[in-house]
Amino acid sequence: MSSLNATVASIRRYPVKSMMGEELNAAAITTRGLAGDRAYSLVDLETNKLINAKHPQKWPKMFGYHARFVSPPVSPEDIPPVYITLPNGDIIESTAGDAEQQLSAALGKRVSLARPDGSDKGFEGFVPTVEGVSDHDFVFDKTSPTGTFFDIGLIHILTTSTLDALKQVAPQSRIESRRFRPNLVINTEGAEPFVENSWVGRTLRIGEVVLEVKQRTQRCVMTTLAQGDLPKDLSILKAIYQNNGGSIGVYAEPVTTGTVRVDDRVELI
Repeated sequence: MSSLNATVASIRRYPVKSMMGEELNAAAITTRGLAGDRAYSLVDLETNKLINAKHPQKWPKMFGYHARFVSPPVSPEDIPPVYITLPNGDIIESTAGDAEQQLSAALGKRVSLARPDGSDKGFEGFVPTVEGVSDHDFVFDKTSPTGTFFDIGLIHILTTSTLDALKQVAPQSRIESRRFRPNLVINTEGAEPFVENSWVGRTLRIGEVVLEVKQRTQRCVMTTLAQGDLPKDLSILKAIYQNNGGSIGVYAEPVTTGTVRVDDRVELI
């Protein structure tokens, strides 16, 4: 076991893919990640693809939508309904008979609100023109891991050391953890910049929970989009590519399940 002076700084989940989510004091870690994370997604009924903020030309206002659970979820199978707040402030409960009609009207396209059903679901993303990105200005197609609405990994982890490093190399930008949509922010005060790069292939213990760190998180246009009072900022993605090869944070998968809480100690195994 390696020494690591680290604790859980914050916990977030996103009940509906590509919408704003919830900040929590504690969360159950299940075999499918945080209980309730990306439990729902909007689906474009024309293409049968997941609606994704990675394609802002097609779905430009996704970060203006907020989702929260009616009651706390406890397992991947026991998922409660959600309240969705539209950009105009209207609130829709997902079980309402006209919920999908209201969402379709707000988005300007026919959509449904779906749960994972065991099938593969595709989604699109756009790669913008950013210095340091060799391939850009194109739309890509990807498929979520079978039976999920995740992009790649189940749990996204980010450290305060990485956030501090980005603040140093991009002092003109608003660098806040919410811009990167992590599930767990780990306070790693005093650690080297981008310390989580070295965690790939190792495991983290947080109380009774053990997480295997699988890979770095390659960043995309979502990091540059406006969120609330955070402005649109392409220079953030440029800084990520110039200083850490385009990745910020890591993806992990549960080895053992349990509950994680803010201020829990984090150990590197």
